[in-house]
Amino acid sequence: MEGLKAMIPLNFFECALCIPQYCCGALFGIGFCAYYFFEVVKTPLLVCARGPFYDFLNENVPILKSKFWPTLWCFESRAQTIFASIVRARYLPRMKYRRELLTLSDGGIVALDWAEENTNPTSPIVIILPGLTGASQAEYIKCLVYAARNSGIKCVIFNYRGMGGVKIKTPKFYCASSCEDLAEVIDHVKKLHPHIPVGATGISMGGLLLGNYLAQNGSDAIGKLKAALIISVPMNIFEATKSIEKPYINLMLNKYLCDNLQRILRRHVHEEDDFPELNLQEVYKSKTVREFDESFTSRHFGFRDAEHYYSYATLHNKLHLVEVPLLCLSAADDPFQPLQAMPLQEVSKSKNVALVVTSRGGHIGFLEGFWPLKEEQYIGKIFSQYFTAVFSVGDDHPAF
Repeated sequence: MEGLKAMIPLNFFECALCIPQYCCGALFGIGFCAYYFFEVVKTPLLVCARGPFYDFLNENVPILKSKFWPTLWCFESRAQTIFASIVRARYLPRMKYRRELLTLSDGGIVALDWAEENTNPTSPIVIILPGLTGASQAEYIKCLVYAARNSGIKCVIFNYRGMGGVKIKTPKFYCASSCEDLAEVIDHVKKLHPHIPVGATGISMGGLLLGNYLAQNGSDAIGKLKAALIISVPMNIFEATKSIEKPYINLMLNKYLCDNLQRILRRHVHEEDDFPELNLQEVYKSKTVREFDESFTSRHFGFRDAEHYYSYATLHNKLHLVEVPLLCLSAADDPFQPLQAMPLQEVSKSKNVALVVTSRGGHIGFLEGFWPLKEEQYIGKIFSQYFTAVFSVGDDHPAF
């Protein structure tokens, strides 16, 4: 018996080695498919206090009730984040805009790029705010413009100071807590189109900026914006910063963003005399976004340090101040804002803010289907369904 027991493990492994390779491949494929169908593909989580806005979303935005099918071979968070950027940049055509240069109250200039194809003078308008280093030709912006065009919605992309090929005219850049420029842009659009409904969308840092504008203005924003949508926004900047500094891939994304920020700064700042509060040598030594915010953003905008700046820019503790209906789209695996850092409790108490969380999607990724090379993307579907519904109901609707 002892000899028989000793032979069992040997016989087991000998049998395992005799299994044809195609059988091993089949078993692996079955396991992978089971994992994909049961753990990856899920219906998005909708977090919002029960009320008119919650009911409006359930009745008018059908995609929120459908399962999100991340790209089968590309559903890991960083893969979604990186590949989405590459695919969209290469596949989506360059957008044609009508450019308007807006002079701000302090003499600064920003470019407003209008996408007006398939629209008319009475078409509703959505103001779009790009991410941290983005502008009107950013791949995710083109996704939204494509969706808007097919829905008869006019878009205007707000290129921040120094972005979109416009030179800095005054010694001031942009950040997530400085809402003065956005306020002027919104007022300008409303002045041009006083009787047209206007919405707004912000992506990543642009969503932070838009969210801060809504929180700071409260009920005053209701007469200016009918509704808002923010996508992949790191609402809790403190937790987002910790997450994006984790080695190794997250840290690589972090350094890529920091390099882009430095590149933008080098394009416009040639003399320290123009920005006496800065030590440019220290700024250009930054390796992460936090270091850049410590040496540049915080000093440029009058904060003590990066932590002080983040306390003003973070959004997670201000959502109760938002009165304009606000839909937020995030992925549970966003490397900039993982699920555990999302303000689920705060949102669950708000009747004006709703948070949609997909199981996968990364940061501004949300690639879906087996082959994601298409102009119609998930973020575009959310955008078009939401704003089409928003603009189709009257101002007397209880949600608005």
